[in-house]
Amino acid sequence: MKTRQFLFFLAAFTFFSCQNKPNDQSSIKNDVIFLADDALEGRQTGTEGEKKAAEYIADRMKEMGLSPKGTNGFYQEFSFLPKTDPHKEVEFTKNQDGTITGRNVIGYIDNSATNTIVIGAHYDHLGYGGEGSLYRDSIKAIHNGADDNASGTAVMLDLARKLRNKNIHNNYLFMAFSGEEMGLLGSNYFVKNPTIDTKATNYMINMDMVGRLKQDSTLAVYGTGTSPMFKQVLKAHNNKFKLIENESGLGPSDYTSFYLADIPVLHFFTGQHSDYHKPSDDSDKLNYEGMEKISSYIFDVITDLDDNGKLAFRRTKNESESAPRFKVGLGVIPDYLYDGKGMRIDGISEGKPAQKAGLQKGDVVIQLGDSIVTDMMSYMRALSVFDKGDKAKVTIDRKGKKVRAEIQF
Repeated sequence: MKTRQFLFFLAAFTFFSCQNKPNDQSSIKNDVIFLADDALEGRQTGTEGEKKAAEYIADRMKEMGLSPKGTNGFYQEFSFLPKTDPHKEVEFTKNQDGTITGRNVIGYIDNSATNTIVIGAHYDHLGYGGEGSLYRDSIKAIHNGADDNASGTAVMLDLARKLRNKNIHNNYLFMAFSGEEMGLLGSNYFVKNPTIDTKATNYMINMDMVGRLKQDSTLAVYGTGTSPMFKQVLKAHNNKFKLIENESGLGPSDYTSFYLADIPVLHFFTGQHSDYHKPSDDSDKLNYEGMEKISSYIFDVITDLDDNGKLAFRRTKNESESAPRFKVGLGVIPDYLYDGKGMRIDGISEGKPAQKAGLQKGDVVIQLGDSIVTDMMSYMRALSVFDKGDKAKVTIDRKGKKVRAEIQF
């Protein structure tokens, strides 16, 4: 072939290859749009809507070439009796009257490696609301859960695509968990009934609510203390985010189930918002460019750790045990990504003490009663001394100005 013809052919090939290359961001968006559509009726565990979501996820795994790793193809079903006592653990059981059946969706990349990395996200949500809903309208409404947690599921699927034939020193288990909203049920069941050897599990990565990356690019990463390798690797590849690190391996998402099985964990989260657990958590409000950045960052972390062998596990301080118990609340959603002094309010519940006292989203609580508030822990300690019916003075920082109000619990 002559040089000029070859160059023309090469240019044409490159152009059409680029044209046909899948767009990471649009693929993530398509997955979220499907999972957060009204047709799935909020993906509540055990419903037809959740089954449709599971079928979609299994089909996506299959088209990417993942092998099924459930107990029935891509599915691992589990049945349980709903809790009547909130302080008791859920009882897994065989199908009988009153049971609910959920299904984890599990795909596998077998690189014939010694160890396996688990990458997961829950895909269930609240259906039409129920106990976990923060929606106060009397009209029944679908809770689509675009951020919580179609976002994490879409990033998990994007990582499955990215890791095909890459970083082959580990195998990869990709799992969409059911039953998270009812108490981490799907991840709990898997750890107790694993479809791989959990002793050969290298570490676990979890994504829950990663769809609302804010303008300041704040990204929370939990579990950074569960292996000595994590902090340095997270720092080495971070040129995009303002990282908020939390060492603890315990928290309100599925990574906890794996940490309790002595597996190192990392959990990614972009923060709560006013649409959390409400019908307004829809796909048009997500930051898809931010989700792609998070996916690429996690991929870089996995790539760095690829030739490090099996990571050492380290127990972390159980912050939930040291947290004080309290009988009252302000009725606010804290901004868990805030790293300044005080407790910043990210949302206000209607009809609760904070709203009645005139507190607003963005206010920073710096004193409650006689206690100075410097962070979430000191806020909870301050709250723990009050009983229902008590009154307390609260001081807030509102855009640099101190404002005082009275709260009645």
